Amino acid sequence: MSKRKSAKYKLDRRMGENIWGRPNSPVNKRSYGPGQHGQRRKGKMSDFGLQLRAKQKLKGYYGDVTEKQFKRTYQEAARMKGDTGQNLIGLLEQRLDMVVYRAKFAPTIFAARQIVSHGHVYVNGVKCNIASRRVVVGDVITLGKKAQEMALVIEAQGLPERDIPDYVSADGNAKVTFTRVPKLDEVPYPVTMEPNLVVEFYSR
Repeated sequence: MSKRKSAKYKLDRRMGENIWGRPNSPVNKRSYGPGQHGQRRKGKMSDFGLQLRAKQKLKGYYGDVTEKQFKRTYQEAARMKGDTGQNLIGLLEQRLDMVVYRAKFAPTIFAARQIVSHGHVYVNGVKCNIASRRVVVGDVITLGKKAQEMALVIEAQGLPERDIPDYVSADGNAKVTFTRVPKLDEVPYPVTMEPNLVVEFYSR
């Protein structure tokens, strides 16, 4: 499992957006960038800059996955039939840590990854500690009994700022079924994501 070393909300400040829609994001108080030059007026961004920013934002949203892992996912999406941007979103949403996050088993994607890596999550009744595992349609994801009593999980299930999306069907508080691979407009992003710019970035 890759570990994020920098502060999680630094990405929010750098992008000037509340990436995960959390109420305690620093962007809610300071919409400008970090550092002594954060309040300077920004010039027009180049096409490359826009593409890079779109990639950083999408990669960061999914728990700041490594560049190697993210590029491999893009290459797989490009080999699939249909729109590459849509395919990329679908593959990212199929990650086990993201399904755990969508199911509201964890308050953040980073906490979801930790819960998986510590062996608290079962896929079709079998323990799985690989956060990047690809979930397929019909897979049943359950939370271990010990995890159900964790304060982190109880907090997540009471969060008012996000709901469980339609493609993750809940059966009680500790069991969900992944019912279908979502399209871009079905994914409940708090901010606008532009996978088409990510495709342009890697297609250069």
